[in-house]
Amino acid sequence: MQPTQSLLISLLGPIQQQILSIQTAHRKARNWQDKVALGSVRMLRWGMDFVTGYRSEPATATSMPQRYIMTEEKWITRFIFLESVAGVPGMVAGMLRHLKSIRRFQRDYGWIETLLEEAYNERMHLLTFLNLVEPGPGMRLMVLGAQWVFFSGFSIAYLISPQICHRFVGYLEEEAVITYTKAIKDLDSGHLPQWEKLEAPKMAIKYWQMPEGQRCMRSLLLYVRADEANHREVNHTLGNLNQETDPNPFSANFKSRVQKVTESVGVMGQLDPQSCNREV
Repeated sequence: MQPTQSLLISLLGPIQQQILSIQTAHRKARNWQDKVALGSVRMLRWGMDFVTGYRSEPATATSMPQRYIMTEEKWITRFIFLESVAGVPGMVAGMLRHLKSIRRFQRDYGWIETLLEEAYNERMHLLTFLNLVEPGPGMRLMVLGAQWVFFSGFSIAYLISPQICHRFVGYLEEEAVITYTKAIKDLDSGHLPQWEKLEAPKMAIKYWQMPEGQRCMRSLLLYVRADEANHREVNHTLGNLNQETDPNPFSANFKSRVQKVTESVGVMGQLDPQSCNREV
């Protein structure tokens, strides 16, 4: 796959306005499929919170035990664990849809492209954070075990119900946005002093095309959060579609066709309404 820019750059509007306007959001569970997906994410969230020592309350030393106060090291550990899991669904879904397309001699209507780019984007998040810390043997073993279990489970689940899986990823990305939002608040509140003057890794500056003067750790977290918000909207949208016949509205080919139709309508609207009555 040819390396591409962040999904944020390719799909959203003016970058700086978009990344600053990102907010946490939640899609209510409306049927049993949604409830299964949401319940699975909450169970995964509980396990991740337990492993990384995370609590959602504000990071003040007086409001919670010392072991739950998030330091820079704890945040990076959580980011690495989160991104190592988040990079799996897009690759699994893209691979399974690719094989299905080949097996059935049918088109995929642009889904594979978006799913693989999502996986690539999540992997870039992981590689970016790995530039800030070197994981120890325990962390590597934990990620290896989580990846094996999650890859196997998600593969089986996607074969059974792709719709539930995309809803699951949508809810998972909701949690990711919450996580990065809290990290940004902790940084703004002065609880993460080591990050206040830390510059983003060079690969992050190149990948997100971060402008001069906006290459600090806070800017990096804003870009990553915007990506996660984009994945949230994409997967909740894909979860609403017919998994067999609906085209992917986020694919480059689909957007190109819509643009051509729009331009054609615009040209037709500019034609002289009497032109069809003229003799030729």
